[in-house]
Amino acid sequence: MRVVAVGGKAFVTGFVLSGVSGQYASTPAEALSVVQKLVADPKVGLIMVSDEVAKPLASQLTAIRAQRATPLIYEVPGPGSKKEKVDYRAMLRSILGV
Repeated sequence: MRVVAVGGKAFVTGFVLSGVSGQYASTPAEALSVVQKLVADPKVGLIMVSDEVAKPLASQLTAIRAQRATPLIYEVPGPGSKKEKVDYRAMLRSILGV
């Protein structure tokens, strides 16, 4: 299974240098398009999306997660991002529709 990083140039380049595939997306709309294409690829097991492009897409990414178990879609802090607390229970509730 492949791992793919999606986000800005600095974010993707950091992962590419460590051997992870990457796709550049400078806007949330571009990122959503890339994620939708990657979700359709059965060889992709994990999609790491930069938080700078993922935040505006929170509801769309949650909907994608609810429809498919794989690939996992994980939001990763990009360079210069501030640390934030994530409420995984609330995310799980929204995915499960509870």
